[in-house]
Amino acid sequence: MKHTGVWALAETHGGKLRDVSFELLARGRALADQLGCELVSVVMAEPMPQEELQELIARGADRVLAVEGEALGDFIAETHSNVLCGLIGERRPEVVLAAATFNGRTLLPHAAMRLHAGLTADCTGLAIDPDTRDLIQTRPAIGGNILATIKSPNHRPQMATVRPKSTRPLPRDAARTGEVERVAFRPQWLDGRVRKIGERADQQDEANIQETDVVVAGGRGMKKAEHFAMLRELAGHLHGVVGASRDAVDRGWAVYPRQVGLSGKTVTPKLYVAVGISGAIQHLAGMKTADVIMAINADEDAPIFQVADFGIVGDLFEVLPLLNDRLAQEGNP
Repeated sequence: MKHTGVWALAETHGGKLRDVSFELLARGRALADQLGCELVSVVMAEPMPQEELQELIARGADRVLAVEGEALGDFIAETHSNVLCGLIGERRPEVVLAAATFNGRTLLPHAAMRLHAGLTADCTGLAIDPDTRDLIQTRPAIGGNILATIKSPNHRPQMATVRPKSTRPLPRDAARTGEVERVAFRPQWLDGRVRKIGERADQQDEANIQETDVVVAGGRGMKKAEHFAMLRELAGHLHGVVGASRDAVDRGWAVYPRQVGLSGKTVTPKLYVAVGISGAIQHLAGMKTADVIMAINADEDAPIFQVADFGIVGDLFEVLPLLNDRLAQEGNP
């Protein structure tokens, strides 16, 4: 039996699909079309409402494979791996994708090891070699200084995790049709050695820069950590969060979860404000898909202005106080 089909693993929380599930379907749709095969969205969760599963069809899936059981309510890597490996052994997909989230980065390596399959983590680009049907996987390497292209020619399925926010979901098409297949959880899939006893939020990074509409990011031009207070004030006026370039993070001015770029996070906010950021290609790769980009930099030749919709050439230490004062006078937008 040959391997065929592209699988995209959906993620859920509280009986609802996470947005990253739809982003992954956009990636999977392009690959399935190139391969001429079926795109399957795989859901492993507690019983889900039919309308939630049908939404995956509207967003690009040809089939939804929903494995349902109370044991799948919490993410337990060993149990989810048992389910995934069991299904892959039975149905033999050609490509398996997951988001490079906590769940995906935990589950796919565990399954790939058991299946003796190749896996590339944190991909920013995916394509199909038309001659070999190999998955061409692109990801940043050497601290984001180069982009590596990786193939797994000798093993199937080909597995990859995809960086969240690196692509936009497909438009919803209510006219699309597909099959929703519900599979009951099998007792042998349960790994009783592990159970969830609770969870704790990361207090250092309560605001996720990938989930906000506005990101105000600072770079080396901020000169020191204390000056990030001006960015926090501006972000407060705009109801956004503060991000940072890799240079600023390396200097200890911001924590790594706030880093934007190839070696950090990819963001697609409605507004991205780059302050004191020159616009190295590694940084641009993490924010150039924002709806609107505004840049503040003293160097009129800075690369950031090549992608900016609006730019202010000037001393940020003069511009930021003026912006904050004006926004404070007019009230929050």
